[in-house]
Amino acid sequence: VQLQAFGGGLVQAGGSLRLSCTASGSVFSLVGMGWYRQAPGKQRELVARIFLGGVTNYADSVKGRFTISRDGGKNTVYLQMSSLKPEDTAVYYCTAGGPRASDYWGQGTQVTVSS
Repeated sequence: VQLQAFGGGLVQAGGSLRLSCTASGSVFSLVGMGWYRQAPGKQRELVARIFLGGVTNYADSVKGRFTISRDGGKNTVYLQMSSLKPEDTAVYYCTAGGPRASDYWGQGTQVTVSS
């Protein structure tokens, strides 16, 4: 499985960005897709994930601000990020796989939120 992510960039605090990630290869095995992030000097953390049937999980820090969605027909997952904060600055990684949705990882895309 290969994951290609798009949509990172620089945005001011309070702004919005949408990340997208398309999976290719053995996509029939993908129960879940999601996003993790890693900020400088911090551990990688789960941001959000979505499973077949539409079940979603979010980190507490992004609940109410971020929305994950999935287009099964296109094997694509989206992360709509709103009300962005400087602490959201990180490299965001698209993931996919089984119950943890983290067997496969994309290359990462930088999101920078300026204050």
